Amino acid sequence: MSNPFISFSIKVMLLLVVGFGIHLGILKFLNLPLFENRILVSYLVNLTLVIVVFGALYLLKDKYTSQLGFLFLIGSFLKFAVFFIVFYPFYKQDGEITKLEFAAFFVPYVLGLILETLSLSKWLNKLS
Repeated sequence: MSNPFISFSIKVMLLLVVGFGIHLGILKFLNLPLFENRILVSYLVNLTLVIVVFGALYLLKDKYTSQLGFLFLIGSFLKFAVFFIVFYPFYKQDGEITKLEFAAFFVPYVLGLILETLSLSKWLNKLS
């Protein structure tokens, strides 16, 4: 029997590596700069946050079964807080957030969110 945390961590790493490759491929195809807008840092930070939030939910799932949804929302709040503390000031230096800056953070955020949501819904369906 495999450990769901390890399995999830491998899945999210693969998803974000593939997503990063596709993201860079699209930027290259459009002749846009590949490694600007803190794209690499964004993917690494989002990967770390997704694994940490999922790990916390995994550790707390038995004790706080009925509160998992709220804990998930707290994890999402944490990710937005990191965005506003780490990335927002950099993106707003020129007075605006461009589509490329927006995509650099929110593409990996959404990919991780989708996988987290699917995994959490599987747990909740098993617990019902």
